[in-house]
Amino acid sequence: MRIAIGADHAGYELKTHLVGVLTDLDHTVIDLGTDSSASVDYPAYCAAVGRSVARGDVEWGIVLGGSGQGEQIAANKVAGVRAALCNDLYTARMAREHNDANVLSMGGRIVAPSLADEIVVCFIQTPYQGGRHQRRVDELAEIGSRANDPAALDAYLDSLVPGITARASEAARGATA
Repeated sequence: MRIAIGADHAGYELKTHLVGVLTDLDHTVIDLGTDSSASVDYPAYCAAVGRSVARGDVEWGIVLGGSGQGEQIAANKVAGVRAALCNDLYTARMAREHNDANVLSMGGRIVAPSLADEIVVCFIQTPYQGGRHQRRVDELAEIGSRANDPAALDAYLDSLVPGITARASEAARGATA
């Protein structure tokens, strides 16, 4: 399997470890950096991993940082990416089974290497269940496709849950009163 991996300085050590583990498991690893523990900004590394997945260059992506949160957000900015922050086995399994996640995010300051090994194996070996979950994955894709058109997004949300955008607006106005 082909797997792209990227990290910032806080995820560098865990990235280096996982490249070795994945290679030992006979996966082809595309290491997109960073290449040292010198401080860098994570968005470009994580978006590049996401692009590799979205283009079909690789089957999976892994992004790593201190907590993994910003890295997940950056990867999710790429259309077609479903990045999940998984610092335990349960969320790794659920991300695959229910959300068809295609990019795994972890925190190098949170997850020990031995647990990271287990999370990665769980993530890449867990099949997507489809079925009732496919409707939700499709809804996520539709929301993403309308993200730059607020009127279209509101209309779509209201088609899913009638009146939800008015409810959100009314609640926001009431909160500022």
